[in-house]
Amino acid sequence: MTSTYGGGVAVSAQGLPEWLEPVARVAETIEPLQLSRFLPPAQGGGRPSAVLVLFGEGPRGPELLLMERAGSLRAHPGQASFPGGALDPEDGDPDGIGPLRAALREAEEETGLDPTGVQIFGVLPRLYIPVSRFVVTPVLGWWREPSPVAPVDPAETARVFAVPVADLTNPDNRAMALHPSGHQGPAFTVGAGLVWGFTAGVIDRLLHYAGWELPWDRDRQVSLDWQA
Repeated sequence: MTSTYGGGVAVSAQGLPEWLEPVARVAETIEPLQLSRFLPPAQGGGRPSAVLVLFGEGPRGPELLLMERAGSLRAHPGQASFPGGALDPEDGDPDGIGPLRAALREAEEETGLDPTGVQIFGVLPRLYIPVSRFVVTPVLGWWREPSPVAPVDPAETARVFAVPVADLTNPDNRAMALHPSGHQGPAFTVGAGLVWGFTAGVIDRLLHYAGWELPWDRDRQVSLDWQA
């Protein structure tokens, strides 16, 4: 299926590698509450933003591109995340093309990737991050033509790294992160660090609904001694 949003940005699942097709099906069928209990406020509000959930193929097979936020940032310092950020006015309509353009633009600004090599194949329902009041649209991409990546601005991005999907599904790398507030959520001990919070929640649900999840010990906990 191909949907054109205008401005040269389209959503197409045509030509995807076979292993990625289950994720494309998730994008077509998943309901917001299947992704998260944190949904945009019914009365509106929140700052529109988008993240790029970018799948590629590496030496160890399918992988997912992540970055580590700089430790000097006020919001989520040192946290692993998808490339992304708030929509700019030039990105366009938050209910249309805006999130797609923002996800690609932010990914280029943060990691240096060439957006022309990315095929957007799906868009997930909008989610909400209460602590920052961001209304986030996860945009799914296939890295059809990989390009070099590295932190563009060290003041914003500490490092850019790819995590093999095999490491994300490995039960030895899975745990529940316990926040000082008492909130618990899925976490992954991969990429020489801990992936938790919003990013881990989206990964966890994609693995589950794509049929990639392996049984893991949900009683295993890792404590977080900093605020989100």
